[in-house]
Amino acid sequence: GTLTWSDGEKYVGEYKDGGKNGYGTLTFPDGTKFVGEWKNGKKNGQGTETYSDGDVYVGEYKDGGRNGQGTYTWSDGMKYVGEFKDGERNGQGTKTWTNGDMYKGEFKDGKYDGQGKYTSPYYGEKYEGKWKEGKKHGQGTFTYPDGEKYVGKWKNGKRNGQGTWTSTEGEKYVGVWK
Repeated sequence: GTLTWSDGEKYVGEYKDGGKNGYGTLTFPDGTKFVGEWKNGKKNGQGTETYSDGDVYVGEYKDGGRNGQGTYTWSDGMKYVGEFKDGERNGQGTKTWTNGDMYKGEFKDGKYDGQGKYTSPYYGEKYEGKWKEGKKHGQGTFTYPDGEKYVGKWKNGKRNGQGTWTSTEGEKYVGVWK
């Protein structure tokens, strides 16, 4: 069946027990479109959502939201492949920027949180270690573009606590950072 609302929203697909059930397409007035599976009137199962700004999500839905494995691609080409929960990046995933930078690891509420590795061929640096709310936080190793290295504790994105810094010439500083 087809249902069209007065604001221009339109659903074309299968119905059961008075609601969207099965396969269908929902189009919004702004151009956003969902094509996929429905259960009891909510997105549920596999689907593809194309947003009006050009972003695209392809993956699993549950109870109306992005839940499970999926791929979110921004209109500029940036991409996330991994787990979603309640519409946000949650769990294991990989985010890749258009310049080649990449983060692979744990996410919580859309931010890096837990164990992860960030590599930047663009900036020539990398970090592997713990993250909290999108910042380096806990034990980690940062390699600078010139080859210098810091191994130690981080807090809110800054060196903080016991750590070792090594220069490209082999100089070392071992101590506490604040």
